[in-house]
Amino acid sequence: MKIAVNNCFGGFGLSMKAYKRYLELKGKQAYFYKEVSYTPMKYTRIDDIDAEDDKKDWRSFVCTTTDLGKVIHDYPKDSVYLRDYEIRADPDLIKAIEEVGLKESSTPLSEIRIADVPDDVEWEIDDYDGIETIREKHRRW
Repeated sequence: MKIAVNNCFGGFGLSMKAYKRYLELKGKQAYFYKEVSYTPMKYTRIDDIDAEDDKKDWRSFVCTTTDLGKVIHDYPKDSVYLRDYEIRADPDLIKAIEEVGLKESSTPLSEIRIADVPDDVEWEIDDYDGIETIREKHRRW
């Protein structure tokens, strides 16, 4: 089984290009909003994903599957969140990352890699300051 993890300090994060491809594989449309103001909260829709902007603005964007208009004034409730560990083995996520490429799927503070874990292993992701390691699950007390 293939699992997507982050291989550097910073934490798991995907580029807009990888988000878009993942949602295409799920049969959904991706809409990206860039944070332009924190107080008051304001986001504007990104209509054209430019490769340079994708790398530069990676942390100030949110992705939704709903077109919320050109400007929104609150964090979108239906934002697509891919940090949940269960999603990391989703075949569509793995396919999207492999199609887009590991480097192009990463952000300035993430380095995505695909780990291959035997299918019969019950696994979990361990995180230390953003660097993720896949470990076999064991009992804990």
